[in-house]
Amino acid sequence: MLVCSALLKRHVAEGCHRSWCGVPQLLIHSRSASVAEPGTRRSDEEQLWEAAGTLPFTRARIGSFFQERPVLKNPFLEDSLLRGYLRRHLPHEVNRAVFSDLCAFGERVAEEVDGWGRECEVTPPRLLHYDPWGCRVDHIVTSPAWKRMKDLSAQEGLVAIGYERSFGQWSRVYQMSKLYIFSPSSGLYTCPLAMTDGAAKVIQSIGVSWPVEEAYSHLTTRQPERFWTSGQWMTERQGGSDVASGTETVAIPQTDGSYRLHGFKWFTSATDADMTLTLARVQNQMGTTTPGSKGLSLFYAEVSRDENGRLRGIEVQRLKDKLGTRQMPTAELLLDGLPAYRLSEEGRGVASIANMLTITRIHNSVSAAAAMRRVLQLARDYATRRTAFGKLLKDHPLHMQTLARMEVETRGAFLLVMDVCRLLGREENGVATQLDTHLLRLLTPVVKLYTGKQAVAVVSEGLESFGGQGYIEDTGLPGLLRDAQVLSIWEGTTNVLSLDVLRCVARSSGMVLHAYFTHTQTLLASASGVSSMAPAVKAVNKALSELQAFVQEAATKSPDYLELAARDLAFSLARIYIGSLLIDHACWKGASPCDAYTALRWCEQDLCPVATKQGRGCYESSTPQLDAALVFDQNY
Repeated sequence: MLVCSALLKRHVAEGCHRSWCGVPQLLIHSRSASVAEPGTRRSDEEQLWEAAGTLPFTRARIGSFFQERPVLKNPFLEDSLLRGYLRRHLPHEVNRAVFSDLCAFGERVAEEVDGWGRECEVTPPRLLHYDPWGCRVDHIVTSPAWKRMKDLSAQEGLVAIGYERSFGQWSRVYQMSKLYIFSPSSGLYTCPLAMTDGAAKVIQSIGVSWPVEEAYSHLTTRQPERFWTSGQWMTERQGGSDVASGTETVAIPQTDGSYRLHGFKWFTSATDADMTLTLARVQNQMGTTTPGSKGLSLFYAEVSRDENGRLRGIEVQRLKDKLGTRQMPTAELLLDGLPAYRLSEEGRGVASIANMLTITRIHNSVSAAAAMRRVLQLARDYATRRTAFGKLLKDHPLHMQTLARMEVETRGAFLLVMDVCRLLGREENGVATQLDTHLLRLLTPVVKLYTGKQAVAVVSEGLESFGGQGYIEDTGLPGLLRDAQVLSIWEGTTNVLSLDVLRCVARSSGMVLHAYFTHTQTLLASASGVSSMAPAVKAVNKALSELQAFVQEAATKSPDYLELAARDLAFSLARIYIGSLLIDHACWKGASPCDAYTALRWCEQDLCPVATKQGRGCYESSTPQLDAALVFDQNY
């Protein structure tokens, strides 16, 4: 107190025109302190402050420091990599049309849609079980902004673009680029769009005919009044990805060829959808069903109400209380005679949803890359506004190093996602080679599992770059992290997808890996003669050799060995492939110095962790026992 008093006296003696604690006097907002409130006495320090005319916090309700918020600008114009990628790959006339649309859409997202997304967050859905007169209605009430998102999605063709195919093999790249801009501002409306896209893909693959012909036109229209979204009601009480043993819903055949579904769906996303695809077991005349995946069939059902306003064959038990994605209604449903039609051959339900999983996993990856890009765009803008320790954040080298590392991760994720979208577009337009088809099958689970993990890490780091404000709810920033956390869970967890990679390799007799190695080497060939890329090329080539050696040795081991290595194998496939994509993009004639810098920085990490950990004995037969002993250690 003595030190503070002495400093205060010196400050008063020297005059009041200097700043105090770094805050200029003119910026201090104070109320008159000439009269003390009844029952209070002013301290000596307060009297000195008053005498100086600079008493800043007397009776104040807020301090004198006001921080400018980060500003969301047009996300398309703020993303040089997105624009560069499109300029490089799209034909000139296509590029002009796509640029024009994405620029206009980006402006709409920044000026209008982002506010809707915030409204969806602060006004989450609620369940109204009964009307005022006691009738069961099970009405899910969503915010007006959620309904505006649906109209916008139709108007902007966020599903339709993929099926109109106006730009041929580049239609999916165009569609996903638009969703990439939209996703962080969408209030999670990209989730029902993912399932809608997936349902349209399934219907298209099975054949657009009765009874789903009209539904398909609703799913792919640009007319808001006709646009439908679809649900995906697969998860039951046991939860998880093991639908083969977890599905208990039964389908009772009707005389008109339709079915009635009876069962309990534990997790149904976007429950306010207009229709759904779901799995069930057909009950035979003896009243029994076939267990396992062979007993599962795929069904289509519309969500409708009877003349009394009650849902037909559905009771909404409750809405799920989730860590994130609170904007979107997710519910537990009792199916009690839901009218439905079988889409797949009996017992071919799991195989029939493969196309849906491809689409929804790609959507998931787009959302992951978009979340990373958005938090970086905001952090970059904030760095030009926030002053700490006497200078802007952008002038602190350590802060910029942190953002640069996030940028490298984000750019790598984006190129991986876009390459998978490119492959999907080629397959759908009938121009895919066998190599393209193998790559798409392998990279779909890889891109989903890897970007899901990247998003959580990058968005978490992004929140830290805002300091305490990143932890405050009304900034809207914490929602970015909560919503990112689901990306590694939906449509298969990291471990489930890692095992899917192994199944993919086994079912193709290793052909998907052959395609992977071949194409990666082709990408690296673009850097031949580019001396600046030599360290990166050397790192990727070394990692490729290590990966090939691992694959050859693992082929001689038991299945348990590969299962233990599955996660690290998937991460290695992702890192090496991203490295080759970054190198290839850096060697494009329109590339910037930042593209080259990104490739070099990416390739400094361990690109083949599966080989590194193999060398340390992480997959030996003794490892599972040691892992279990460690997890359940109770010796203390």
